[in-house]
Amino acid sequence: MHLPTLLTSLTLLPFTLSIPLISRQSPCFVTGSTPLPAETLKIANALAATVTCDTSLRPLQNLPDTISGGVRFSSINFENSDLLPLDFALNAFKTPSPPSAASLNLFTNRLNTYLAQEAGVRSIGGNLAIKAPKFFLAFQVARIKQSRGIAITDPGQTVEHLLEKVIKNAGRVSQVTKDEVTRLAKDL
Repeated sequence: MHLPTLLTSLTLLPFTLSIPLISRQSPCFVTGSTPLPAETLKIANALAATVTCDTSLRPLQNLPDTISGGVRFSSINFENSDLLPLDFALNAFKTPSPPSAASLNLFTNRLNTYLAQEAGVRSIGGNLAIKAPKFFLAFQVARIKQSRGIAITDPGQTVEHLLEKVIKNAGRVSQVTKDEVTRLAKDL
């Protein structure tokens, strides 16, 4: 490297170092310091551009309310019900038959608020009861997509895979509830 080029580079170095190359700011819903699993971190970073927070409401484990496409987590919070989380989800997040008639946008926004809240819960090392309704919403989104003929390229987001996740995270619900979820997997 020539001396004039080196001097110019060294002169500009303070200016180039003051420009951040990578943003390290966490999404508004990740308020804790517990490291997130890689998959959750990827989802949280993807949602950071579309999910906003309302810190004046703290609907779940003192986390800010999350909003996606006008849908507030606080308006669909499973903890506002006396039902078990999966029973709540089965009642609150129904689709018509066939599910192709359901609003994919509405279900996606509902899912986004749950995904964001789960990331927040994980960041504070909180209770993960949210997983049952979150997986059920993902299952419903997959059902809507499959019913509409929308290709699902991620094997972790298929109806069949998400059915397993819903059942695995169902908690202490009745067999009737599990059977109803299994029946929905065939109603496409």
